[in-house]
Amino acid sequence: MKEILQYLFNHHTLSKSEAKAIMIEIAQNKFNSTEVTAFMSVFLMRNITLRELEGFREALLQMAVPVSLDATDALDIVGTGGDGKNTINISTLAGFVIAGAGQRVTKHGNYGASAVTGSSNVLEELGYQMNNDSDKLNRDLEKANICFLHAPYFHPALQSVGALRKSLGLRTFFNLLGPLVNPAKPKFSVIGVYNLEIARIYQYLLQKEPQEFVLVHGLDGYDEISLTHDSKIITKKGENIYSSEDLGFDPVSPESIQAGKTIQEAARIFRNILEGKGTDSQNAVVLANAAVALYHTEKFGSYDDCLLLAQESLHGAKALRSLELLLE
Repeated sequence: MKEILQYLFNHHTLSKSEAKAIMIEIAQNKFNSTEVTAFMSVFLMRNITLRELEGFREALLQMAVPVSLDATDALDIVGTGGDGKNTINISTLAGFVIAGAGQRVTKHGNYGASAVTGSSNVLEELGYQMNNDSDKLNRDLEKANICFLHAPYFHPALQSVGALRKSLGLRTFFNLLGPLVNPAKPKFSVIGVYNLEIARIYQYLLQKEPQEFVLVHGLDGYDEISLTHDSKIITKKGENIYSSEDLGFDPVSPESIQAGKTIQEAARIFRNILEGKGTDSQNAVVLANAAVALYHTEKFGSYDDCLLLAQESLHGAKALRSLELLLE
């Protein structure tokens, strides 16, 4: 690792094969925590390159615990995290709204590293038992229209660096890998990214894939459609900027979509929203993300049709029912 670090500190970048080899060695615990922390710090000082991201991703997918799910047209909705905004768990909430609206969801997630709560923290607090059993996950899909894949259970490298990431409390390049390595390989991926440079790298990588993708970025730095500012949405067909009004909502304030300061508080807010006790701002941001996801599957009609479906799912307790069935 010493030679690798010296090479990188001299402003060089890794080839795809070099990045892949290093990630495999990290997963095999061949480096100590100081070495891995130093390696991660390189990517705090500069953005990752496309070749590096491709290599890291290929390694994770090669080593992933296999999963077999009956969900050929499933969707994942996930953010990179690391935007520093401490919002409610928008993509996970939207996932339940999407499931309640009739679209199967294979949600990939993890514990929060640079935030108080990730999707895994909230679902675990609500009583979900993490697992990587295909039969159990298929049963979840069948009854709840959604299953949850806890990333460390499927990716040895993510498990080996989990404690380091949490102790650093900073956004690392592992944030960028999570949305790209869902072991279920869903047909549709809606990915929130925290800056446009990363969005471009994702776009270059994903446009070569057979799966459909939607990249969303709040232009004021959110890794989701936040409705606090305009949002850029990028697909294989092109890109556009949308205001909150374009998406059918009034603008919201950053303060109105803040998460709690503890996992328990975040989980309480999460459940309140699905139980119909959310504020207008909380509901709006969840519905906007869900509607955009539904619309880009091209299965549910116009955007307005998809927004109506999302509203029926949330306000008609269909999303709540999906959560309750998942927790059974």
